[in-house]
Amino acid sequence: MNNINIALIEPEIPQNTGNIARTCAAIGASLHLVEPMGFTVDDKKLKRAGLDYWHQLDITYYPSLEDFLKKTENENLFFFTTKAKNCYSEVKYPKRVFLVFGKETKGLPEALLHDNPEKCVRLPMRENLRSLNLSNTAAVAAFEVLRQRNFEGLQTEGRLTRFEW
Repeated sequence: MNNINIALIEPEIPQNTGNIARTCAAIGASLHLVEPMGFTVDDKKLKRAGLDYWHQLDITYYPSLEDFLKKTENENLFFFTTKAKNCYSEVKYPKRVFLVFGKETKGLPEALLHDNPEKCVRLPMRENLRSLNLSNTAAVAAFEVLRQRNFEGLQTEGRLTRFEW
């Protein structure tokens, strides 16, 4: 099992989930999808956004938020929300971590955030804007965890191409 886990609670937009799946494949993170979802897993837009990386993904499905929380009750969960006081880059992420994101239109449930204020984190942004795109936020968050680990297990030097530099 991977040490970086990205959990999407009731995702609504297949392209976002596909993009996040592609990020997970590229960095070796596990993807956790919590139902209900606003699409089916055979959606063309989902598969297109994930390109040909689906076979390289570790995906777990949960029938509900309650089931996800029960099965991850002893895990290190960090809830991403625009309502948090803590900045994502100020957190020292543990070895095994779950980065948890809510649905695009509503975010995570208020009760969950209220019960876990010390585990709620945000990405800074200008005032009076609602939120950042879900797939962008998940990528920023995952790469912060990787940065803190010196990108362990990832290729950090440029690849040679057919062009000469």
